[in-house]
Amino acid sequence: MTSEKKTILYIDDEEINLRLFKSTFRRNYNVITSQSAEEGLQVLENQHVDLIITDQRMPKMTGVQFLSMVQERFPDIPPGRLIISGYSDPEEITLAYNKYQLYKFIAKPWDQNELATIINEAIKK
Repeated sequence: MTSEKKTILYIDDEEINLRLFKSTFRRNYNVITSQSAEEGLQVLENQHVDLIITDQRMPKMTGVQFLSMVQERFPDIPPGRLIISGYSDPEEITLAYNKYQLYKFIAKPWDQNELATIINEAIKK
């Protein structure tokens, strides 16, 4: 008996981060990666996603702006939403917690075991 893998959408403008995340978590999850927030929104229009993880600092749209659009366009997507970033604006992150269902902010570089625990918690939420 195998249960179906949960799907994670991971958005980061840096290819190396996408590859690292996918190689780390692909055994346990169906990992979809996007190099831009716009591409991430297209994925959400066409595919079921259990967890959204986004970088904060990206060209054209920040992670918080992306979560704002997700909240507006896809309010039924489960509330497990994470931001992983080396950069944070405390006001922006607080806004994401209060309005856009941010579950946790994780600082880069992330620890594999800690991130795995947070992902499990967020998906079960």
